[in-house]
Amino acid sequence: MAVREIEPIALALDRLELMAESGYYNPYTMFDWPEAIEPDKPWMSESLTTLAGTPMWDELTREQQLALTRYEAINFFSLNIHGIRELLSEVVMRIHDRTYAGVSEFLHHFIGEENEHMWFFAQFCLRYGGKLYPAQPSLRADSVEHLSAVARELIVFARILIFEEIVDHYNAHMATDMDLPVIAREINRVHHQDESRHVAFGRMIFVNLLEQVAKRDPNEVPLVAEYLESYLSYSIGTLYNPAAYRDAGIPDALALRRRALEHPARQAAHEQVLKRTRKFLSKVGVGRELVKR
Repeated sequence: MAVREIEPIALALDRLELMAESGYYNPYTMFDWPEAIEPDKPWMSESLTTLAGTPMWDELTREQQLALTRYEAINFFSLNIHGIRELLSEVVMRIHDRTYAGVSEFLHHFIGEENEHMWFFAQFCLRYGGKLYPAQPSLRADSVEHLSAVARELIVFARILIFEEIVDHYNAHMATDMDLPVIAREINRVHHQDESRHVAFGRMIFVNLLEQVAKRDPNEVPLVAEYLESYLSYSIGTLYNPAAYRDAGIPDALALRRRALEHPARQAAHEQVLKRTRKFLSKVGVGRELVKR
């Protein structure tokens, strides 16, 4: 298939740019980093852990439950770091491209904010967990390599949007969870504050590119929907890290991961995490109803 040029992206971003400028903060001075975190406090909301609502959670000792919240918080923040690094590499390559000239100003804000997010997530992990978890294998994109240039571009920004929406679901909840240490709440709150703008931008650019795909070749739309459905499942799966189970002192980590992913309570939890994103994808015409069963 011949590569077809992508039309320039034109979006009304004045309000988002103003919000980014007026809401600017210095992340390097705003956080009060304690020497240590209270040992009896969970680092992640217990209702958001990957075993929540299952008998596997109830079978853990209280020490193991608290340990799991600690290591799943480290895993969650590590996922943020790796996801930010991926999206930054994609955005930096495009920021001064003619296609994105109309949104370049906002992309500069975006890059600056995401770099700062990566810094404070890493600070938490290294100060209190002593490590980051390695990046997990990426979802292969073989099924979309044959698509048009604009469809592949759509998928790049769709991955960014899906990553940000899933993360924001967790941030919004943990920002107000009074059972968490103050530093954990604050990191989630600040990230949620910025991500609301990033999600709004991501949705606008997604719709623009999707309209280009639908106009040029409507047959590509179901293929995009199929890939995005796989990416949603992949993204949820990255939250279930066997290394976190092992570090929490829970045996048979790989078998536990399989059991947890398949448990009805966790399936229902996944639907809640993805509810907003699925509603948006269905509204714009690339929901899972297009995916062949």
